[in-house]
Amino acid sequence: MRIAHLILAHEAPEHVERLIKRLQHPKADFFIHIDLKANINPFLYLENLGQVHFIRPRVSIFKDGFSSAEAILNGFDYVLQTHKRYDYFNILSGRDYPLKDVFEIHQFFKQNPGKIFMESRVVDSEWKEGADNIKKYYFGYNPFFGSKLLAGLASTFLPARKIPKNLKAYGGSAWFTISSLHANIISDYLLDFPSVINFFKKTRRSNEFIFQTLMKNSDYTTDFVDDNLRFIESAPDKILTIEDAEKLVNSGKLFARKFDAKVDNKILDYLDEQAAIAAQNRPVEEEED
Repeated sequence: MRIAHLILAHEAPEHVERLIKRLQHPKADFFIHIDLKANINPFLYLENLGQVHFIRPRVSIFKDGFSSAEAILNGFDYVLQTHKRYDYFNILSGRDYPLKDVFEIHQFFKQNPGKIFMESRVVDSEWKEGADNIKKYYFGYNPFFGSKLLAGLASTFLPARKIPKNLKAYGGSAWFTISSLHANIISDYLLDFPSVINFFKKTRRSNEFIFQTLMKNSDYTTDFVDDNLRFIESAPDKILTIEDAEKLVNSGKLFARKFDAKVDNKILDYLDEQAAIAAQNRPVEEEED
């Protein structure tokens, strides 16, 4: 069970280092995308950890724009071009951290091959607040002066936007884990139908829609597990602390976000201790992967 961890980061190389060390495994490789607006030099030492690669081309990440999805898609292409076989692509931010021992994580995916672990809701009926992002015009994917005003005018006077190819809109968290088969399908589909990727380039927070929409409209819906395996607070800017320890370890999830050692280092130490205890109690034969 080989995993490609795709990490999107722009700051805190020391946390990215800690994240990688916790996920190091003989059958895990790390592909890191550093925001083009950030200085990559403080991160380059991470290659010394082994099995670490930097994704290129890099893109500038803008809040609410297509750039986060573009960075993930570039990561898919970069990994697929290595021609190295991976069972899963695991999308992480540079502020994530595992809640389980690394061997337990690999064992989980070994027992659940070929799945799509992704949060998904039907936009029109289950996530109505997300419908505006699909239907309204948005030009902030590559911000320019007046783009917000232009989008407002277009959304007021032009017909509501519709996804090409009669695709039904789905959405959810931008953090997920999918098999390499599904990553390949997404890359190939967008190459075959550029009108779809052009639509999402003009969709606000498109990284919360494009992957769910493509997978839910595919022939692989039976592979779908409506769980992205991540503990994420509803407040997007909340930093998890030691006060959250109990709900984190009892969540049943594999990963969580966001963490910041400068705010609270104790929670990271606690999670490391829990993983060490799990490793000590693990039967030796389970380590064979």
